[in-house]
Amino acid sequence: MLSYDDLVDQAVQASTLGWDFSWLRGRTTGGKPSWAYTERASALLPTTRRLLDIDTGGGEVLASLSPLPRHTIAMEGWQPNVPVAVKRLRPMNVTVLAGTADRIPAREATFDLVLNRHGALDAAEVARVLTEGGRLLTQQVGSRNNLELNLALGTPSSTDPKSWTLAVAEEQLHKCGLRMLDAREDMIDYTFQDIGAIVFHLRSVPWQVSDFDHNRYEKPLRALHERIQSEGAFTVHDHRFFIEAELRRARQ
Repeated sequence: MLSYDDLVDQAVQASTLGWDFSWLRGRTTGGKPSWAYTERASALLPTTRRLLDIDTGGGEVLASLSPLPRHTIAMEGWQPNVPVAVKRLRPMNVTVLAGTADRIPAREATFDLVLNRHGALDAAEVARVLTEGGRLLTQQVGSRNNLELNLALGTPSSTDPKSWTLAVAEEQLHKCGLRMLDAREDMIDYTFQDIGAIVFHLRSVPWQVSDFDHNRYEKPLRALHERIQSEGAFTVHDHRFFIEAELRRARQ
């Protein structure tokens, strides 16, 4: 069995570029919601002429949906991920643009379908770029996500746990003319098998613990390592919600 130092060293040296969590394979279990985002996205693609994927990361999920519509745009707001996405998606004739969800680099009524998996969601911008009758499909990370990690490390969550929930997102989208077709919310068991998995996870999602550094949090991390050694694992809860919505602009 590897020591605390060995496990943490592995996690610190692992690359976090892209939206790729494959390093955690075999180190975590659970985390699957009651819906299937990629299956629903794939079902919508055959009737889609123009597609936008918001916060594509390294393009991993979008690439898995191939074949894609001829006119597909992927956006990414974190600059280090842009070349990763370009390398993966350009051979598939996907245009990758640097941009953030609150300023989508597209004209009004451009896209039949907007995909957004774990990206920032700006209801007004989505409504602006969707065609009449166009669809939004999104899976969001809620604000109650993995709060057990904050508790274990003795640091408060950076957001109000009630600030980003299905109800909040529904209200925002409804105000912008989107009608809910499907809306679900889950709290899902997600289990870490070793302390290295936790360190990698916190490096990959820096908003969970905004000042995370394995040296700064060494004491609580070592305590958590001992807890995993004793109990066999550490379980948190993923807060996820899923929305499929259709744009219906108010008639003048």
